[in-house]
Amino acid sequence: MIFIVVKFTIRPEYSESWLDAVSEFTASTRAEPGNLFFEWSKSLEVPHQYVLVEGFASQEAGEQHVNSPHFKAAMSWMPDYIATKPEIINAEIPNEGWGEMGELTPSSP
Repeated sequence: MIFIVVKFTIRPEYSESWLDAVSEFTASTRAEPGNLFFEWSKSLEVPHQYVLVEGFASQEAGEQHVNSPHFKAAMSWMPDYIATKPEIINAEIPNEGWGEMGELTPSSP
């Protein structure tokens, strides 16, 4: 699996509308056959920062993603929205998706 985490720091004037701005990009990416997950979160510590966690089934699926029309379209307008160059972790890992955490189980009600 290709595991990617990207931190996007958004210009303050676009921070509240960021998720709306990336909604089409997000939906298109989630519809890709090799996409396992594509999830946005907002940082609790860094103002105006969103964290994207992505998973792709294979190197080929990751390459298809970055060569897709919706990826190229997003890269064309995102520079106007970001305040800093995004930070990224991109790694190939042996997992095939999410698993359960072994150390923690909900207590009985």
